[in-house]
Amino acid sequence: MPKKTIHQKSLNVGLIGYGVAGAFFHAPLIAATPGLRLTHIVTRSPERSRSAQGEHPEATVVSDAQDLWQHAHELDVVVIATPNSTHVPLARAALNAGLHVVVDKPFAPSADEARALIAQAESCDRRVTVYQNRRWDNDFLTLRSLLEQDALGEVRRFESRFERWRPEAKPGWKRSAAREDAGGILFDLGSHLIDQALQLFGPVRRVYAELDPAYPGSEVDDDSFVALTHAGGVRSHLWMSSIAAQLGPRLRVLGNSGAFVKYGLDPQEDALRRGERPGLSNWGTEDAARYGWLGTDADRRRIPSLPGDYQQFYILLLEALRSGAPLPVDPQDAVAVLEVIQAAQRSHALGDSVSL
Repeated sequence: MPKKTIHQKSLNVGLIGYGVAGAFFHAPLIAATPGLRLTHIVTRSPERSRSAQGEHPEATVVSDAQDLWQHAHELDVVVIATPNSTHVPLARAALNAGLHVVVDKPFAPSADEARALIAQAESCDRRVTVYQNRRWDNDFLTLRSLLEQDALGEVRRFESRFERWRPEAKPGWKRSAAREDAGGILFDLGSHLIDQALQLFGPVRRVYAELDPAYPGSEVDDDSFVALTHAGGVRSHLWMSSIAAQLGPRLRVLGNSGAFVKYGLDPQEDALRRGERPGLSNWGTEDAARYGWLGTDADRRRIPSLPGDYQQFYILLLEALRSGAPLPVDPQDAVAVLEVIQAAQRSHALGDSVSL
């Protein structure tokens, strides 16, 4: 059945959640995208409510999702930027209200729940997608361009890291071991790393993982390693950690004719936290001193980083809903990520690699 599309009018967007994800990764990008209107924001916190109203005075701020559903007839799409345990229930409610849905990663606590959500969207002729903004990181875009140019030859190993230095645990729901909370760093940063590996090198046939707590009394993984063997033969080694006192390279990619090594994170998150917004002439660009290196130790050169562009997610979402074009992230990609996460959990429990 062809998907219903929305023609050339502005799409009204409701945003549920105004913590870090909602305030920095969604609201500014929605507001900066021509053709999208951020008309409603849901947050229970009085402090966040005041902040949301100050940043987006044209939006109606309500305290509960139930209040938002009363305005469903005014909306086209809902963005869910809330704790992981609420992703599926809120997405189901939004679909039942007749709305298209964006769910922040991780899509769901399990692959089966993700499949059921996709099936519900199809049954009610709505579209659901997952916010994987790290596909528009400068390092990922630069590496993908190099691979398209065959600049490394045949890739043998892909190393990717998201590491932080937090000597003490940061409290919050991400520290919960309850299955429905999808807590721990594998679900958090690992969702990005796994998604990027699958996008670059395709399906996985074996998974090995070490998922270690690092803080006193921790019930979730804080320092984790996941090794993927892709069906095409590439091996991806992925590190995610909150206790890395010295950070490793963001990317190290080894091919049979050279390597690409890149340090440092994409600058967009810091820019958004500073209050900067897309549209600046230098948006997503970084200093040349942070460019990656291509080649060998004996013969290497700096590779200018392509600008990062998180706003592309919402530009592509607008096109998808207006014309039926592909979604910015296929929700089946999120199912594949969750299957790898579940395989990693099994691997850690067994102390051995497992097949997918």
